[in-house]
Amino acid sequence: MFSGKHSAAAGDLPSAYDHAVMLLARREHSVAELHSKMERNGYTRQDIAEAIEQLQQAGLQSDERFCEVFVRSRIGRGQGPLKIEAELRQRGVSSTLIAVTLEAAEVDWRTMARDVLERKYSSPAGDARERAKRLRFLASRGFNAEQSYAALAADDQ
Repeated sequence: MFSGKHSAAAGDLPSAYDHAVMLLARREHSVAELHSKMERNGYTRQDIAEAIEQLQQAGLQSDERFCEVFVRSRIGRGQGPLKIEAELRQRGVSSTLIAVTLEAAEVDWRTMARDVLERKYSSPAGDARERAKRLRFLASRGFNAEQSYAALAADDQ
């Protein structure tokens, strides 16, 4: 079982488990994020793996919960599925979990793209240049072409 001792020769640093709990107290983290942050702080891979396993068994760390919280947060910010997916991949979340969580969010991405566009721009796009600008804006927020064109069509009406 996990000893709780820190293997690095730092003396007064907390155990890997305690450090991970401290990180999780601030916000949810994926396993990959915890591993990366703890490794940067000098904890051994074995101590990190044991600490994470203990946290998961205690229900304190869950990639599923992290993913759900992250997706809700990004939806609240008006980000589209492509951007959310890319950010989750960077945080080490599996493609399967990302797909399942985005599907479970039950978001109408076309409507959301339209709402984001309406918040940013108060009037309909006039010319082709303005339409292109708005499409680039939606792409930067993580909406795909279909969602962006649908939002722009709704904006024109």
